[in-house]
Amino acid sequence: MTRRVKSDGRAARWDGHREQRREEFVAAAVRAIDQIGPDASIAEIAAEAGVSKPVIYRYFADKSELLAAIGEWGAQQIADAILPVIAADLPPRDRVTAGVEAYFRTIEEHKHVFLLVVRHHDDPHGTVAGGKAMIAAGFSRILGDGLRELGLDAGGAEPWAHGLVGLGMTTGEWWLERGTMSREAMVRYTSEFIWHAFNGIAGEYGAPIAEVAPLRAVPPQEEQA
Repeated sequence: MTRRVKSDGRAARWDGHREQRREEFVAAAVRAIDQIGPDASIAEIAAEAGVSKPVIYRYFADKSELLAAIGEWGAQQIADAILPVIAADLPPRDRVTAGVEAYFRTIEEHKHVFLLVVRHHDDPHGTVAGGKAMIAAGFSRILGDGLRELGLDAGGAEPWAHGLVGLGMTTGEWWLERGTMSREAMVRYTSEFIWHAFNGIAGEYGAPIAEVAPLRAVPPQEEQA
């Protein structure tokens, strides 16, 4: 007779505790970086979290791993701000402008965190790579749906989505570092660039977006009908 081993759930509880502590330390790191700047040290982050440096290193192998977690947090903040806006039931140009405004507003709220993340783009733990891929995937899905709704070739949605992510990173870094232009002006210039690029692409396919009915975000229940 095979003896059945009953799990006491301790491993699951530890995993949950560990993940919760990591999230708490990422939140503390964000607060410290917001206050001190992108050069905030692990000691300063630990002080903000109310622990010692060795405690931080129980949950993150090194500073690079902590930076990667901060990068994931930042990417999620950006995705949560932009994706619902550009998928909203609005005219296409309004969706572009609203998405660009949401992006610049979000990175301005955590200026030092954004600058820290983009400056460590070559980090071996993938500080930026995972977040870029997540946001680009969301852009690609929305672009592809919009192009197909217009009856156009959606094959370019993925590379164009990655191009948008790159544009956002470089213009965002320039704007935050230089500080010579208002957010309103950045939103206007960037949204004009993106709008005319995509309207021009649609025009190449014989269906300029400005000349067709506004794109409509289709609710999931309608898609399944």
